[in-house]
Amino acid sequence: METIIRGIIVYLFLLIIFRLNGKRALYEATVFDFVLLLIIAETTEQGLLGEDHSVTGSILLIITLIGMDILMSLLKQEFKFFEKAVDGGPLILLDNGKLLHDRLKKERVDEADILESARELKGLMRLDQIKYAILEKDGTITIIPQEES
Repeated sequence: METIIRGIIVYLFLLIIFRLNGKRALYEATVFDFVLLLIIAETTEQGLLGEDHSVTGSILLIITLIGMDILMSLLKQEFKFFEKAVDGGPLILLDNGKLLHDRLKKERVDEADILESARELKGLMRLDQIKYAILEKDGTITIIPQEES
């Protein structure tokens, strides 16, 4: 039973930590982020298993973690407020060519990220060519260009 409780606690802890870390951090992982993820995985393994290195303990832990993931997806489907709390929602970062600095700072996105998406997705080079830049739940930035007059 201790293994199951450890699994639930670690799952919820990691969910909160990665949610606080922001969307862009998960979407655009660098080599450093990958190394950090490996270190977190190793550290987590020690906390999950403790002294129990049995196959049965590992199987129970895998079932617990997958069960938690299924439970989270069911809760998100059933309760939209829960989905918004766990995954967040789309967020406008640029409105009619004007950067919304408080949102950029909160999500750790900068002007260069928006311009990069604008170039890649729409071939736009300047902020004034963009009507909206929206940070999606998955960390991508959607660009809606200004209407040409």
